[in-house]
Amino acid sequence: MTHRITFGLSPLLLGWTLAVAADIPRTPSGKPDLSGTYDIATLTPLERPEEYGERLTLTDAEAVAVVDRELQRRADRNAPSDPERGAPPDGGDGSPGSAGNVGGYNSFWLDRGSGGFKLDGTWRTSIITDPKNGRKPPMTAAAKQRAEARAELSRTNTGVAWWVEEGLEQGPYDDPEIRPLAERCLLGFGSTAGPPMLPVAYNNVKRIVQTEDHVMILVEMVHDVRIIRMNAEHAPDDVRSWLGDSIGRWEGDTLVVETTNFNDSPSLSGASRDLRVTEWFTRLDGQTLRYRFRVEDPSVWTAPWSGEYVWPATGNRLYEYACHEANYSFGGILRGARILEKELLGKKGDD
Repeated sequence: MTHRITFGLSPLLLGWTLAVAADIPRTPSGKPDLSGTYDIATLTPLERPEEYGERLTLTDAEAVAVVDRELQRRADRNAPSDPERGAPPDGGDGSPGSAGNVGGYNSFWLDRGSGGFKLDGTWRTSIITDPKNGRKPPMTAAAKQRAEARAELSRTNTGVAWWVEEGLEQGPYDDPEIRPLAERCLLGFGSTAGPPMLPVAYNNVKRIVQTEDHVMILVEMVHDVRIIRMNAEHAPDDVRSWLGDSIGRWEGDTLVVETTNFNDSPSLSGASRDLRVTEWFTRLDGQTLRYRFRVEDPSVWTAPWSGEYVWPATGNRLYEYACHEANYSFGGILRGARILEKELLGKKGDD
């Protein structure tokens, strides 16, 4: 769909084009008004399942099957434990509620949406559109090494202080400030705050407030706030933050946002301070935004990658995200680690 008036159109078609443009809410200056509340939850995955290869779209029947599988998955996760069947299957996404996750919760508390999304009249197999296989490009050798090092400190809790057994100089629970940012409730997980701004397991609501000089995006998850400065210059290179420095400009009816100046721990999982993200926000109608993005981080991925999906308007309001309520639970996390260390050292002493 285009909102640009083209010469040579018939009077009937020209009238239709003008009517479409008039359906889009605009600011007093004539720019599209993106203000509103949006729920971006979707069952369409970020990365395409390998079974689809380079297929970008799904048939209606395949889209229904995706919903059916999700409903069955939710039923399995909510099922009570059965000694003969074992625990409900793990969702495999690392979200709370996975089997064996102490203090986790079941799918009642999750909100991944009720279906996939359509763009240009077709269901999509993934949010990522480039590379053509719908998956992130391979990581660089250095990035793989960093990821492996992080994984070493993120092992499943087996009730043994393995970091003492292995003689690590610093254990993963020695200091609350070395724990992951999402666990410390400083930043939403899964890049929900972005950029790029991606759907996660719950609290997927976003609110946009637009003025002539700024665009604010309030994120429900961990109450992150993005401030986009319009037609400005980026901050100096030594001024860096988790969400980066976002500068916006209008290209026709599309808001283009360039974000740089990230610190060493951007919202996007695995990314580095070299991350650069370009986003495009376009109104499709009075109730829907088209959101596109491009990720460039040569320190992490061997090539850029891009994607797009829709932001549907919602009448729901954002919930306050209280998270750890001042992180009081960290006392329990650190005390628990000290108990495991004493138990292991006591056993070594007995030996």
